[in-house]
Parts: sequence; structure tokens; C-alpha cells
Amino acid sequence: MTNRATFYSRAVETGTKIFATAPMIDWSDRHFRVFARQLTRNALLFTEMIVADAILRGNRERLLGFDAIEHPVALQLGGNSPEKLAEAARIGEGFGYAEINLNVGCPSDRVQSGTFGACLMREPDLVADCVAAMRAAVSIPVTVKCRIGVDDQDPEVALRDLVSRVTAAGTDAVWVHARKAWLQGLSPKENRDIPPLDYGLVHRLKAENPNLFIGLNGGLQTLSQAVEAMDGLDGVMLGRAAYQDSGVLTGVDRFFPHPLSEGLPSGVFSGPQDLSGEDWEAVRDAMVAYAGEVIARGGRVAHVTRHMVGLFQGFPGVRRYRQILSTDATKPGAGPQVIADAFAAVLSARGAAQDAAE
Repeated sequence: MTNRATFYSRAVETGTKIFATAPMIDWSDRHFRVFARQLTRNALLFTEMIVADAILRGNRERLLGFDAIEHPVALQLGGNSPEKLAEAARIGEGFGYAEINLNVGCPSDRVQSGTFGACLMREPDLVADCVAAMRAAVSIPVTVKCRIGVDDQDPEVALRDLVSRVTAAGTDAVWVHARKAWLQGLSPKENRDIPPLDYGLVHRLKAENPNLFIGLNGGLQTLSQAVEAMDGLDGVMLGRAAYQDSGVLTGVDRFFPHPLSEGLPSGVFSGPQDLSGEDWEAVRDAMVAYAGEVIARGGRVAHVTRHMVGLFQGFPGVRRYRQILSTDATKPGAGPQVIADAFAAVLSARGAAQDAAE
């Protein structure tokens, strides 16, 4: 398969790094992505996994629709049929996604019953066929997110075998969750914590594949840890850490450029404490306006606010902030004002604390 120029190949050639938020089922939906975009302009945002069959048969606007402000967004697909994945990828490209990513890492019972996700670690030839079919169907990057192995596989062998085959099939990047997945005996939650991390294997993989974008995922809790672990790699991906403590995202733009531009990192903030009251008011106003649009389309404010609870960790007033978003937002008739009220709880407490310190 011939190489083609993408933002991934440019990152490898120039040595620039890419930061991404991970695909997270039930978490990284369009509402979270709009919220995340208020905190970082330069992160590559991934959708939650969407099964190819659902796209082919279901309500595509509901499944794939997103707000232009979310760009750049990568669409993660689940499935094991090259033909269906190719058609779903073609549809996804038509919706404006910047990338198509194949899930080869999810260990949930649902994907196991459909023989995709992490199960595909056992079938590298099929994964390669899926990649080749999608790559032939679209002009945007086609990538893979995988584990280092499953069950009794030797990760040193399984990961290299998979990467070798998908590289030959034309993948533009491989994002590696640096843990095995145990398909029997561990729950999806346990599979995120119990199997030991092996960052060293991912680094060795990159050394053996200098022209392939290799990004690291798994176990990274802070931005500084991610930047340190990424040394020698091409990118880093945070999942739960970026969701449960979303203030982490405010520091991304200081270290990472926008993946679709050729510029340098543009941010000035290293973390949420650096933002001024005016900065937070801008985030508040954007989310109030967006929640109003969601309600006008028939949604509920709680669909938005449930993704915002992790903001402001360590700030005065955060308990009241969380209470408003978790409780008041779920009441009948609740509107965008609850977001303004929640932010007010933090901003007023922060102002009082700053006044007391002067």
C-alpha cells in the first residue's frame, strides 16, 4: 500500500506531537466534545465507538451528527466486516470527520459477542483487510486503536504482528493502549486497571517503526505524566483522566499544536488555576448557549451537564458546583441557567478566596 500525506505523517516528519481524548463509550459523545473544545483548541477529539451496522441501518444524524466547533473529530468504528466498515467509513467521511479509527481494543461483553473490539487482536489478517477496505473507501486518515494483546497472547509477538499487518494494509497511525485485555475473568472496568502497563513495549515498537505514527494510551493521569511518557513517541491519548478531571484539558494547548495546522503550541495556560475569571466566563457562556441549542432540539440540559461535573477539581465552591450540575440539572424544566448558577458557585468562592489572600 502506497504512503499518503496526512496530518499523522506530517507529525512524524516534523516531530510535532498530537494530543487526543480517547473514545469512551457513553462518555465521549457530542456534548462532551463540545465541552472539551471550550477547554482546548488543539486536542484531537474521538467519538465513542459506533458500530458499523448501526450506521448502516440506524438514524445517521443521531449517531454521527456533530457541531462544527468540535473539529477536529475522529470517528471510531466497531465491526469486523471489511465491506460494512468501508461503507460506514464512507458515510463518516461524508459527515465531515477528520479520521476513521478502528476499535481493536474494547473488551466489553457486547463487542465480544459480536467478535470485534479486542477480539480482533487474535485476527490480524482480518484487521488488515478491514483497514485496507476503509482506506480504499475514504481520503481521510484510517487508523487503529489496539491493546498490546489479549489473554495468553505474548504482547511482544501479538502487537508486532498486528502492527506489521495493518501497516502493510495502509494504516495512517496506531494508537496503543499499553495493557493486555483479558476477555475472560475481568470486567471492562477491571481491564482498564488490573493488567499491567507496558510503556516500554510501545517505545520499542516505535523504534522499530520510525515512519509510522505511534500514540500512547492507558494509565496516564496528568498532563505532565503524559508529556513525559510520550518522549520518543508521536502522540498521547487521555481518557478517564481528561473526563473525570477535565481541567487537565486547559493545559493541552501549551504543549501540543493543532493537528491540522503546521503551527506551534499556542496555549499559555499550564492548568485550570491559570485561567482568569473572564476565561471561565467565556467557557460558561459558550456552554449556556450550547445547552439552549440542545434543549431547542428536544434534548435536556442534563445531557450536557453530566459531562461537566469533573471540572474545577481543587477549586473553592466545587462541591456546590457539582451539586447543582448533578441535582438541579435533572429537575423537570431545568434550563441553561443551571450552568450559570454552577459556575457562579465557583467563581464567587474563588473571588472571595483571592480577596482574603490579598
